[in-house]
Amino acid sequence: MIYLVIGIIIFIATHSLRIFADDWRSQMVTRLGVLPWKGLNSVVTIAGIAFIAYGYGIARQAPIVLWSPPIWISHLVSLLMLVSMIFLLAAYVPGNGIKSRVGHPMVIAVKIWAFSHLLANGSVADLILFGTLLAWAAMSFRAARQRDRRDGVGRPPAELLKTMITVVGGALVWVWFVFQGHAWLIGVRPLVMGASA
Repeated sequence: MIYLVIGIIIFIATHSLRIFADDWRSQMVTRLGVLPWKGLNSVVTIAGIAFIAYGYGIARQAPIVLWSPPIWISHLVSLLMLVSMIFLLAAYVPGNGIKSRVGHPMVIAVKIWAFSHLLANGSVADLILFGTLLAWAAMSFRAARQRDRRDGVGRPPAELLKTMITVVGGALVWVWFVFQGHAWLIGVRPLVMGASA
């Protein structure tokens, strides 16, 4: 469990600078340059993810179960993950209506992903991992919206075609992930009865 906690601390620390230390972050970006800062941030993030993956893998071998979700929850989680994948793709398709409307779709995708995985998984390690990421995503979204208001960031115009591409593309990513990707990356098939997400 210690590796999981270390990984979460590293990951959250690198991704919380805009929440708790935005001025310091801006100074460091100015001092180091944008690319070196992004490179450093990426290396630390990858280290955090490696610790999380290793620690979570160990914790899953001997889980401390807090609750057992009902079998039908996997279908609700799959539906929530469809929405999450669409929001995730909306972060990368320029000019789509979802990004225009919400401003920070990737953080919303993380919130939906973390919440849905909390519903589907009931161990202490799940609560620590998904609960922490859900709390971080909520704080990150709030801080981002405050920055937008402070900086006078407006909503860019939305294009219907790009919005449709976002929704269809997100749905296709979801289909691949449900039927192939999740088992390949995580080792669990989400829609198999009784399988954890």
